[in-house]
Parts: sequence; C-alpha cells; structure tokens
Amino acid sequence: MNNETDKIEEKELLFTATQLADLTFKLLNSCHQKEELLAKQYGLTQAEFRCLRQLHHNISTNNKDIAEKMNLSASRLTRIIDGLVVKKYVVREIEPNDRRNMRVFLSEKGDEFVTQLDGAYISIHAQILHDMDYGLHKPLINAMTHLLSALERWIAKGL
Repeated sequence: MNNETDKIEEKELLFTATQLADLTFKLLNSCHQKEELLAKQYGLTQAEFRCLRQLHHNISTNNKDIAEKMNLSASRLTRIIDGLVVKKYVVREIEPNDRRNMRVFLSEKGDEFVTQLDGAYISIHAQILHDMDYGLHKPLINAMTHLLSALERWIAKGL
C-alpha cells in the first residue's frame, strides 16, 4: 500500500512539475514582453530598463557586480552603461582601489527618472491585480514568495 501511495505521489509531483515548468516559461516570456513595452514607452531598451532597476536598488556599485546580477558579459554591460551615460541617467567613476573597475550610480536625473519608472511599473502590476479576483491577491503573493525562496535555494545548491 505504501509503495502504491508513493507511486501516486510521484506521478502527481511530475504532473505538477510539468505544469510549473510550462507556467514559469510562459510567465517569464510575458514578463519580458511587459518590460519591453514599458521600456519602449520611456525610450529605453529592455536591457537599459533592467540596468536602471538594478542601480536603483544599489546606491553605488561596480560594473562587475551589475554584469553578474544581470547575467551579462562586461562588454555588453559597457554598451548598456554607455547608452545610459549619454542619456544622463548614470554616472561612472574609476574605482580608486581597482582602476580596471568602474563604480556606477544613478545621476540625480536618473534617480528621478527611475522613481517615475518604478511608479509606472507598480501601476502595471496594480492593473494586472485588478483583473484578478481580490481574494487571490494574498495567496498569489504567498505562493510566489515560497516559489522564489525555493528557487533561490535550488540555485544556491547548483545543478
């Protein structure tokens, strides 16, 4: 009996894992589309949008940290930062302890812009929540928090 129960649970686990894999793939694609639309609305590329959001959460950071968090090569990040410097949203300085490294941070204009951008980003999510039953809001946040935590633990373990 216990062996049969284990088989049923394993089958249900695989079914749920298949659903989760499909949903997370579709969700990631939809989130990329959402970011792309918002970025275009504000005259940014999606990569610039993501970089600005990274910088907004770090007062000052270096290019290596940003590249790692965004999963980009140093040369790709340099092109993104170059565009944001031209738009006067970002300032970069040579790091005193390692001249090969650059310290990157939002300019005053960039900080104001990202605050506006964050407001628009939150507004989009409010619109999405508005299209859902109110009773699902808290369970959704709870489930997503648990999923993110489990995913972060899995990543920490490595493949």
